[in-house]
Amino acid sequence: MSYLSLNLSNLIAAVKKASSSLDRDFSEIEQLQSSIKDYRTFVMNGYNKVERVLKQELSRLRPNYAFAEDGKPLPQGGYFVISPIGGLTNFIHGIAKFSVSVAMCENATTIAAVIYNPASDELFFAEKGMGAYKEGFRNHERLRVSARKEPADALVALASSSASADLQYQAQAKLAGHISGIRCQGDSALDLAYVAAGRLDSFIGYGLSYSELVAGMLLVKEAGGYIYEPAQKDIRTEDLTSVIASGDILAVNANLNNKLYDLLNK
Repeated sequence: MSYLSLNLSNLIAAVKKASSSLDRDFSEIEQLQSSIKDYRTFVMNGYNKVERVLKQELSRLRPNYAFAEDGKPLPQGGYFVISPIGGLTNFIHGIAKFSVSVAMCENATTIAAVIYNPASDELFFAEKGMGAYKEGFRNHERLRVSARKEPADALVALASSSASADLQYQAQAKLAGHISGIRCQGDSALDLAYVAAGRLDSFIGYGLSYSELVAGMLLVKEAGGYIYEPAQKDIRTEDLTSVIASGDILAVNANLNNKLYDLLNK
């Protein structure tokens, strides 16, 4: 990609501006671990600041766009989906696996998305029909899902909400012994970005919120991957509506989709 569209340039600028305070906050978080009250207040202040700046910047870009909220019906027309600090528990514990993500949507279709890890300064982005990329200093790196074909070679990430933890444990038991390894990294947006980048071969999640998934789903799709509801009866076609409704997701490359699906549903 020799240039960025205006949409993506604006989204990236908004995410980086909102994230600018997180470098300092993250470097200080370990010093506050001994005081539960102090560090929780500190973290929530940081979260709220990122959210506030994101909404301010994005509202300037699209004054007529709404902001989607987890657990509520999606807005009509144009809207943004934001996740101020994905992987919040990681952030709280000083683990450098967290992200700020934004998706721009129109009538339930995601048209552009950005996922940024300030701790590693890695930024992933995608635009519908234009591919997925990792930001580079001079040239942006085109993302492709992995080409691995056999479950025995596959590295899979798992995640769930606390209410759906049993489903994650069941999936782990079904996959154990059949795949190369399992990772539980604590940030679903980054997990999906890693699938798009070919670092992970699949991401499986249960009961996750819309804001955790929507940006990463576009990255996976634009990198050549597939998105399914893990228990859907027929995976000849994707069912993104069911994924969004349930928060259950199987993101995977084309070679492993049937094989991992079969393992999960045996």
